[in-house]
Amino acid sequence: MRCPFCGCEDTQVKDSRSAEDGSSIRRRRQCTACSGRFTTFERVQLRELVVIKSSGRRELFDREKLMRSVLISLRKRNVDQERVDQMVTGVIRRLEASGETEIDSKAIGELVMEGLAGLDDVAYVRYASVYKNFREARDFGDFVGGLEDQEGAGGA
Repeated sequence: MRCPFCGCEDTQVKDSRSAEDGSSIRRRRQCTACSGRFTTFERVQLRELVVIKSSGRRELFDREKLMRSVLISLRKRNVDQERVDQMVTGVIRRLEASGETEIDSKAIGELVMEGLAGLDDVAYVRYASVYKNFREARDFGDFVGGLEDQEGAGGA
């Protein structure tokens, strides 16, 4: 593993722990040249996923990009980072378990919305506003009204 501070390729693992509900390993490393310390994560990747964007363009699936979009919707919300990691890992596992190597971006968006709905209502609406391309305040009202209707129907 290359040191992010000096570029030296000789680093030592100082500590390893299970992370993200056992789906990854967190390693603390130290560079032998500059003594800089940094953290790496090791995750299982069943297959390389390709995302098909709405424009038809294809790009490699990027876990960090997915995590960033989820964290933006969760900004200033009191949600434990471990729960967020578990939700993102769950989305990725479902994508990998589908057996497909090319995944439509809309399918990813639906899985993220499903995960956020169980995590935080405000983040769910924030994500939906971008995913569903809300244009006016009325779009928010209609969406939230639909949620309230679903909750009323489910509770009857």
